[in-house]
Amino acid sequence: MVKRTAYKGKIIRQLFFSDGLSCSDLSNKLNKSLPFINSLLNELVEEGIVVETGYAPSSGGRRPLMYSLKTGIFYVLAVAMDQFVTRIALMDMQNRFITDMIKFDLNLAEDKEALHKLTDKIQWVLDQSKIQKEHITGIGIGMPGFVNTKTGINYTFLTNGHKSITAHISEKTGLPVFIDNDSSLVALAELRFGAASNRKNAMVINLGWGIGLGMILDEKIFRGNNGFAGEFSHIPLFTNGKLCSCGKHGCLETESSLLIVTERARQGVKEGKLSLLKGEISHESVEKDCDAVVVAAGKGDRFAVSLLSDAGYTVGRGLAVLIL
Repeated sequence: MVKRTAYKGKIIRQLFFSDGLSCSDLSNKLNKSLPFINSLLNELVEEGIVVETGYAPSSGGRRPLMYSLKTGIFYVLAVAMDQFVTRIALMDMQNRFITDMIKFDLNLAEDKEALHKLTDKIQWVLDQSKIQKEHITGIGIGMPGFVNTKTGINYTFLTNGHKSITAHISEKTGLPVFIDNDSSLVALAELRFGAASNRKNAMVINLGWGIGLGMILDEKIFRGNNGFAGEFSHIPLFTNGKLCSCGKHGCLETESSLLIVTERARQGVKEGKLSLLKGEISHESVEKDCDAVVVAAGKGDRFAVSLLSDAGYTVGRGLAVLIL
């Protein structure tokens, strides 16, 4: 019984990552016999979890019957965090939004109550959704920093006294909670749904307030021995003497992150640079000021273009190191 339940979960997982699969497809992916997979599919159909979606297009032989997950059965609460802004939404197994995306400011580095505020907001979204708890499979959180996916601890943000973040939120919400580094999750999304889906090995760069890297090796996310592999931001490429958030000097992040771009934009406006950014930079929101730089660059503003160009050049230097 335990074995059958485990393989039912594996079938659900495979169907989640696909628009539809046949019994033969699932048999090949799970390396189990056709009769075994067929019996599990029949049970899942009877349980109302899986539905038959018709026959695949003809390829000359008998058309296989296709299966997919039934809508309205399972949901996931998705939480996407960066250093300053957090977004939360409830999604179904077809990756559709069930609730509006909730966006709010949350400074992970400076707000000592960030974990409690995050937990309260997650609970509020769950309450507002009116979805019964037994239909929500769990809460997935992507966040920056050194994240230990096994212990549920982020050693950079939301440190919680080195106690488990996942255990804290799970205790409050009554749901399973999973956390991972945001760049690793971007790479996983590309592997499952995007540009890396047909690649055995790939590097996925996540440009934001830092510069993250997700590595795909042999069609799996590579985490390294300590689980923290891929901290692209912290390659020491420069002799600028600037202290990085990691404690080293001259890291790539100190010259080319969007945070640096925004700081230079603010400084340039303050010094009287001729730019469309004059009057657009508020100094109140890092995200809004960064968006203003991007908009100005799109309009051909020379100062804004130079800021993004310089950042792009330094990122290119870092990529050259990775590729060699």
